[in-house]
Formats: sequence, C-alpha cells, structure tokens
Amino acid sequence: MVRQADVERALEARQYRSDRLRERVLEEIERGAIVIDTEGERVGQVNGLSVFAFGGFLFGRPSRITARTRLGRGELIDIEREVSLGEPIHSQGVLIFTGLLAGRYARDLPLSLSASLVFEQSYGSVDGDSASLAELCAPLESIADAPVGQSIAVTGSIGQHGQVQPVGAVNEKIEGFFDVCRRHGLQGAHGVILPRAHVEHPMLRQDVIQGVEQGRFHIYPVACVDEAAEILMGIPAGEPDEMGRFPSFTLNGDLEEHRLEEERLIRA
Repeated sequence: MVRQADVERALEARQYRSDRLRERVLEEIERGAIVIDTEGERVGQVNGLSVFAFGGFLFGRPSRITARTRLGRGELIDIEREVSLGEPIHSQGVLIFTGLLAGRYARDLPLSLSASLVFEQSYGSVDGDSASLAELCAPLESIADAPVGQSIAVTGSIGQHGQVQPVGAVNEKIEGFFDVCRRHGLQGAHGVILPRAHVEHPMLRQDVIQGVEQGRFHIYPVACVDEAAEILMGIPAGEPDEMGRFPSFTLNGDLEEHRLEEERLIRA
C-alpha cells in the first residue's frame, strides 16, 4: 500500500539528490552574499522571482530588481539589454510595459522622466517575461516615492493594457521564496503575488501549504497591475474618470499629477 507519507518521502529524497546548488544559493542568501531583503520597506526595489533549470531539476529564487528615476526625455533604460545580457523575450517584456507607462501617464504630453532598471547581482543572461510585472512596479514606486514592503515577491508578465498574464514554473518560484523567508524567519507578512490565472494550478510542497493554512505565508492572485501595486504599496490605485484623469490621493493620481506633471513643468 502506497500512502501519502511514502509519496512525500520519495519526493523529498529526489529533491535531496538534486538540490546541492539550490542549497548553496540559499546559504549565500542567508549569509548576505546574495543580497535579498525579506523585511522592511524600500523605494524603487522589488523582489522578482527567477527559476533555474539544471538537467531535470528546477528551483526558484528571488532576485532583487531596482529602478532609479530622474528628469529626462521619457527613456526607460534596461541595463540588461544595454550590456547584451537581456535576451529577446525579456527585452520584449520591458518594451511592452514601457508602452503601458506612456499610454497611461503621457496621453497629452511626452513623459519628462528617464528611468533605469536592473536585476541586481545578475552575472548571466536574463530571459523570459515573467518578471515584467515586478520590473514595472519598481519604477512606479520610484516615481511615486512610495516605499514597498520587501516581504512580498512578485511574478507575472504584463500586457500593454495592464493585464497580468500567466508565467511558467509557478510552483518552483513560490517554493523558492518560501524557503528564503523561512530561513530568515516567517513572521506572517511574507507572500507571493502571482497571476490570477494560476489560482487553480499550484501543486506546492506540504510545508508551503501548511504555512499558508497557518497564516505564516500568503499567496495573492492579481489580474492587473493596479491590484499588484495596491498590495505592494498599500495605496489605492485609483480609477480614471470620464476625462481619463485619476483621482487625487491615489497611486495613479500621484504619478500623474504630482510627479510626472511637475517634471513636465520643469522641462517647460
């Protein structure tokens, strides 16, 4: 008779045989050699989620994504692409959310800011668009000067109209961030933002399921960038009125009225 405990033991043994590199990465994060914040708040900094494949073994780990914004002419500099480390699908994702930024906040006048975006401590090629939601949130936070809790990681690709789209290896990404947070100490604030389309799909390890059931770890499904931004920043995103303007005292209103418009006036 094969019971649940037998299956779980077999899965644990398979992971133990294959996860030496994953363990080394977790140790480097725990020691601070790979810098990942899982507590506190930062401006212009988001924990994205990456996945690595070695043979038939996959594992996820968080990657720090940062953005800096300044007065400029509307350029968004993807540092990975500039140094030829950004693969085509990754560069496509950056160009897509650049179109979203321009279409949402620069309908009447050109954007008067420039931004730079990078995966910190990235020493190899970056491919895929599964981090494009996190990459979009980083410059939004920087423009709005809104601190973001580092206890939440983000995965999901983005469309030009702000939809959050499905990505691959969701199980490994969730489990990878859970493992990092557990080593730092789960305090009930940690979790992962993922596309709503994946709600029915995860097949997570039993310890992750128990962490969710006990309220020590959370999974936040979102359908659009505004939902993700509200969770990360704790600020209402705001809906546009019939004139296409966002209300004051909201994230989008602050981005449109107080930051981007002020920079346009400076340029004028």
